[in-house]
This record gives sequence, C-alpha cells and structure tokens, in this order.
Amino acid sequence: MILREPSLCIGLGEYDTGWHDPDSSLDRAARVVEACAASGARLVVLPEMCTSGFTMSADEFAEPLEGPRIARLGQIARSQRVWLLAGVAVRAAGENDRARNAALLFEPSGALGARYDKQRLFTYAKEHESYEPGSESVVVDIEGVRVAPFICYDLRFPELFRRAAPATDVMVLIASWPAPRRAHWDALLPARAIENQCYFIGVNRTGHGGDIEYDGGSAAYDPWGLRLAGYRDPGDGPRATVDVRPAEVLRIRSAYPFLADAAGS
Repeated sequence: MILREPSLCIGLGEYDTGWHDPDSSLDRAARVVEACAASGARLVVLPEMCTSGFTMSADEFAEPLEGPRIARLGQIARSQRVWLLAGVAVRAAGENDRARNAALLFEPSGALGARYDKQRLFTYAKEHESYEPGSESVVVDIEGVRVAPFICYDLRFPELFRRAAPATDVMVLIASWPAPRRAHWDALLPARAIENQCYFIGVNRTGHGGDIEYDGGSAAYDPWGLRLAGYRDPGDGPRATVDVRPAEVLRIRSAYPFLADAAGS
C-alpha cells in the first residue's frame, strides 16, 4: 500500500465584502466559495470581517457564535463540503464586554471547528475601543496540514508568528488592508514566509468600505519565500488556489535550520 504525503489545496477567496451589508456580502461569499471548491480547494479563505467590512460599529454588527450570519457561513461550508476560514466580528451571547475580531474555521460538515481572535488591534483606527484582543495563537490540523490563522494588523508583529512557527506548516492571514499601505503588505507577506520557513498566505478584500479603498493583492508564498499564487480574477470567476505540502516545510527546515538556531538549540 502506497501512502500519499499530506497536502492541502487552499483557495484565496478575495472579494469585495462591501460595507455594513452582511446579507449581500454573504451572497458574494457563497459564489466565491463555490468557485474555489470547483477549482479543487479543500480550504477556502475569506477576508477579515467579511460579513460587515472592517467596522468599529461592533454594537450593531458583532454577533454571537449562534448568530444567523455565522450560521450561514457554516451552511456555505457544508454546501460545498470544504473547510472555510472567514473573518467575523463576534460577541458572546448575553455579555456586555467588547466584541472580538475573529477568524472562524468551519468544518466541511458546517460545524465551527476553531476560532482565532486577533491579537494586535489597530489603534490607528481605534479598534481597541470597540474590540478586545486575543491572547494566543491557534494551530489546527486540516487533513494532515497544520494551519495557523492570523488577522490583518497581526502581520506587522513578527513575534506572533515566530511563536507559532515550530508547530505550523502554513500561516493564513485574513485582512482588510487598505490600498495606500499595499507596499507594506507586499513586503511583509514573503518576509513572514522566509522568517518562519513555512507557507504563508494572505487574503485581502477589494472595493470600498467606510471611505477606504481596498485593492486586494492576495498571494501565497512557499517556505523559501517564493510567490506561488495570487488573485487572478476581479469578477466572480475562479480564484487562485495553491497546494501546500508539509514535506516541503520539513525539507526546508532540515536543510536550513534557521528556526532551531533562533531557539538556541
């Protein structure tokens, strides 16, 4: 019996999430996920706060995990039988505390499998006044591939990624990264791949939200920092997909033990 090495096809679900219109955004998200699944993706990644846009109106748009928009994301995952990573503003039912900017991972059954809360809040936009930060990274095994989600502003803080790196094959960052700072996005994505010797995928939104322009730039890099894929189609057609293989991460880390040197081992 020949055993196949684990691999995972990931769809970069970049799209215009719109602004303060969850139902319309979820209609578009459903088409994005369907297109990615048709291209072979087993994990589809949608941008930060995909149901609302990057909003500070948490009182209006953050919802409990049992809420209707989060339930619909689970239904989208189930309908296409894929894993789905999507950004949502969430609030625990019945609590008066501030909301969390979360990345929710849905299983192919539609069940919520994991949650990551953004650790670094964007004080420039006063995000800290509306949301509570998370305190730790999350690593999830998806069909034999170890995946660590992160969110937008986290990208500027390399220490967050370094802590998760030893247990991770691919880091996935969902974002609402504005067009005026696109050059930083383009530089930091491959930098994080190189530093942590793992695959690095960034999925950004497009369009306008709250008078801010977003121009996408979603891309994937291999453990050597080479670009593997990027967003191709500004319409509702097929999205970019990329295959990630833990064996390649192990090969690079074994040949060049930079992470071990960083840990002093």
